[in-house]
Amino acid sequence: MTIEDLRERAGEERERQGKWKRRILYCSAAGCVSCGSKETAESLKQSLKTGGMDTEVEVVGTGCMGLCGEGPLVKVHPDDVLYERVDTSAANAIVTSHMMRGEIVSDHLVDQTVPFFASQVKVVLENCGRINAESLDEYLAAGGYEALGKALGEMQPGEIIDEVRKSGLRGRGGAGYSTGLKWGIVQKAESDQKYVVCNADEGDPGAFMDRSVLEGDPHRILEGMVIAGYAVGAQQGYIYIRAEYPLAIERLRLAIKQAERNGLLGNKILDSNFSFRIDLRIGAGAFVCGEETALMRSIQGRRGRPKPRPPYPSERGLWEKPTLLNNVETFANIAPIIRNGSAWFAAIGTPKSTGTKVFALAGKIRNTGLIEVPMGIPLRTIIFDIGGGTTEGTEFKAAQTGGPSGGCIPSAHLDLPVDYESLAGIGSIMGSGGLIVMDSTSNMVDVAKYFMDFCVDESCGKCVPCRVGTAHIAGLLGKIVNKKATAEDIGLLEELCMMVKATSLCGLGQSAPNPVLSTLRFFRTEYEELLQPVEGFVPTNGERQETERPWP
Repeated sequence: MTIEDLRERAGEERERQGKWKRRILYCSAAGCVSCGSKETAESLKQSLKTGGMDTEVEVVGTGCMGLCGEGPLVKVHPDDVLYERVDTSAANAIVTSHMMRGEIVSDHLVDQTVPFFASQVKVVLENCGRINAESLDEYLAAGGYEALGKALGEMQPGEIIDEVRKSGLRGRGGAGYSTGLKWGIVQKAESDQKYVVCNADEGDPGAFMDRSVLEGDPHRILEGMVIAGYAVGAQQGYIYIRAEYPLAIERLRLAIKQAERNGLLGNKILDSNFSFRIDLRIGAGAFVCGEETALMRSIQGRRGRPKPRPPYPSERGLWEKPTLLNNVETFANIAPIIRNGSAWFAAIGTPKSTGTKVFALAGKIRNTGLIEVPMGIPLRTIIFDIGGGTTEGTEFKAAQTGGPSGGCIPSAHLDLPVDYESLAGIGSIMGSGGLIVMDSTSNMVDVAKYFMDFCVDESCGKCVPCRVGTAHIAGLLGKIVNKKATAEDIGLLEELCMMVKATSLCGLGQSAPNPVLSTLRFFRTEYEELLQPVEGFVPTNGERQETERPWP
């Protein structure tokens, strides 16, 4: 199959879609499925059939539409009308009122002019909620695989890497390393075999960004990986995904089969001389396997435990061969960069943090869901404009970015631009994109203890600082929560956190103390209020602005 064949199929699909009077898109991502969207779809189809409109209106399952807390979600095209909480009764009303009489069902109508929608910029999520995630033809009709055709037919590997580098794209898995520089290192490495790996082992509590992308636009990831393989000189790719994502796994498997059958994976892709294959590897759910060296050991059938670096995977990775490893969101940015050009992407966000970032908004916030915003957007805009603020009767207290590895950001820093450098400057990290909001009912010591208990459970136990240190930190936090600690325990807690941070082998241990250190920094009085009284000890008043030590 050639790129011309794909374009012809894309045109045929657009023509097919245009023959329908209307298309009803329903969210078939995991969140809405759990709310009954499949039953909603069946009700829509049955009502259309009963009303004799099943030949005029098509019902299509799509990926995540973003407003996850209000599912099941249903969108009507070309009317551009979005409905929320569409149960079977509402589905019947949509058909009888909207489809048959042209009357909007106001009880379930969503106002799409509100900041939740208006403040977003869709790059990674441009197809989620718009196309059938299980249809290759719908992906082609939305411009899918055009970037691959351009890369294979018009560009040399070095030109692709240069374009990615000039875009300023940084790894969206948390570290923020330059994607173009990483690709260039792998390309220059001399080896008879190279690999491309997609890290889909999303394990942060409250995070569902990568899962949603894989469920809603799986071909986007395959296209990005094939382009990466061509650029760095690899012919084999792996997607490492946790077993807890059955729907994403199912759709990835289907997408891989479709791509193989249509000459988009396998030998001589798009009638070129380039061959590339992708296989899935299912992880058992260990959080530590999100760390790249542990992930690669797991792919090789070994126990998922990290190993010291250097050498880095780009030099010696899978089976001691050069390996390019990026996460789902990073690969999802590749096709639009190649398709639209590096200057287009670099114009979004900030000079040092270009493009957009996908966040999973969760916690004590009105609009729970999936969002995509330009890098550098103020945290206040995310929380109060897009998120709608905290639940009624409470006040914003803190937001945690970066999951168990991140820090808690207080209200005093609501105007902080959300980019890599700004977050690092106050002791947090971008992470993969989890953003948990806490309100005035949240106790920050409990929050710190929750995440530390998580890290204790997920530690692989290979290195002593993480295995022993996190357990001792959790013990001290338990002592504080139970009001059995003294001011000396606070000092020991800080000392232990700094030791674990400085001496642990991998990112899990190195970042595990972040929630504790950030809550001690900004909410120290909440710790002190739980301490046993000690003669001569004077509690601090108000918010803790700085720790005794410079922030590492």
